[in-house]
Amino acid sequence: MTIAEWCVFGTLLLSLLTIVSVKWAGISGFDNSKPRDPDFYDDPIRSRALGAHQNGIEAFPFFAFAVLLAEFRVGPLRLIDELAVLFLIVRIAYVFTYIGNRPTLRSILWSIGFAINIAIFFLPAIRGYLTS
Repeated sequence: MTIAEWCVFGTLLLSLLTIVSVKWAGISGFDNSKPRDPDFYDDPIRSRALGAHQNGIEAFPFFAFAVLLAEFRVGPLRLIDELAVLFLIVRIAYVFTYIGNRPTLRSILWSIGFAINIAIFFLPAIRGYLTS
């Protein structure tokens, strides 16, 4: 497996860990028979963790598709790997800014992550213009 493929897996785990951590931290108030109970998410930190989790689920398909497409279309593997690692780092920072209630920085990080996805997606199309 490539580094980028491991980053796809890491991105998936990040979205799961985002919500699991608040459920474990709030174990006394979490009822597993009602995992989507809106009352559990009344707490601001839990609410923001849920938002970060949902955004992670939303961001995952495009990232995974971009990485796989770039690899299948023989994009420059080293650059794909580097951008995928950068995307994962940006997503980790995004989760912390989301939970930490830093909306402007969160939006900036989201935009950077989206730009990285666009770059990965178009790497096969521009590979002839890149130097090795």
